[in-house]
Amino acid sequence: MSRHADARPPATDDDLDWCHDAVQGVSRTFALTVDVLDEPMSSYICIGYLLCRVADTVEDSSSISPDEQAHLLRLYDGALDPDDDTDIDEFVTAVEPHLPPEGERSDDWMVVANADRVFRTFDALPEDVREAVTPPVRELVSGMAMFVERHADTGGLRIQSREELEEYCYYAAGTVGNLITNLVTRGNVDRERQSRLYETAEEFGLLLQLVNIAKDVHDDYTAENNVYLPAEWLEAEGISQEEVVVPEHRSKTASVVYRTATHAKSFVDDAQTYLETVPLRDGNTLAAWAIPFLLAVGTLRELLAHPEHAVTGEGVKISRNEVFAVVAAMNNTSSTSLAEMRQIIARQPFHLTTTNAD
Repeated sequence: MSRHADARPPATDDDLDWCHDAVQGVSRTFALTVDVLDEPMSSYICIGYLLCRVADTVEDSSSISPDEQAHLLRLYDGALDPDDDTDIDEFVTAVEPHLPPEGERSDDWMVVANADRVFRTFDALPEDVREAVTPPVRELVSGMAMFVERHADTGGLRIQSREELEEYCYYAAGTVGNLITNLVTRGNVDRERQSRLYETAEEFGLLLQLVNIAKDVHDDYTAENNVYLPAEWLEAEGISQEEVVVPEHRSKTASVVYRTATHAKSFVDDAQTYLETVPLRDGNTLAAWAIPFLLAVGTLRELLAHPEHAVTGEGVKISRNEVFAVVAAMNNTSSTSLAEMRQIIARQPFHLTTTNAD
């Protein structure tokens, strides 16, 4: 974080409340996580996530040229760097011309517009928390800048191979797994447990990101001009990345969605291991991370059953009733175990199953 941080007004309770409200608007799943965490971890994760979301919104924008996206992301990274003189106000000034008009801003763009407020709130966190959060956030930001630059000629991301897909997922979400792990391993955690956490943290992030990529094929292409389904997998079906949402190729694209979902499923075991190993300290709770994990398992179930829904724009999602049932069960300490819930949800919607949570 820039040395100019000392010159900014200190964060207030209103700033922290604003950050918690902002998370509710930008991510339903992460909002559930923040709500189920206790303090102080709830605020640590909330603010860390918003720092990542600023970069993610810039990287996803189809209205900003790749060169300008990369410039903004590099500027943002400089503001995060404690040894760099770049101030967050420089980023806010540079991004301002790209913001939608005030009355038309999405929740995501409201966070970008208030990046200085997020930084101010982050500055108020304990030093060891800032030191845990900053490196993985900077790795996420620099990775996004690198991908934007790599695919600048196409005007949007065009992932070429499984290896590049996993590389992208690491920067977008594996880094967040490391951020969480950095926070929960502050203090005394035995070496074996810490090693197991770091060995599986990235897989936890990759699972969640791959599920998002598989279910959002239509919107990623039409709204953001990004194609994350690897070109080599699409070419094996006889189609190009520019044909991913063409109606006559729907079944072929759906087969690649199925392949992507199957690949995501290969990370489920390690993700579960991560959750079963994570320390419950500083307000951290198993439910907070089990909820997105179980919702990802449910979404995989729907993706594998109806991969074509990711291509048509119809969308692949699990019902609100199932979400509520999962949240209720995870908040019930006497409920079904995580492993049992995973197996149930992989077979059918959880709210349709007779469990101890009913």
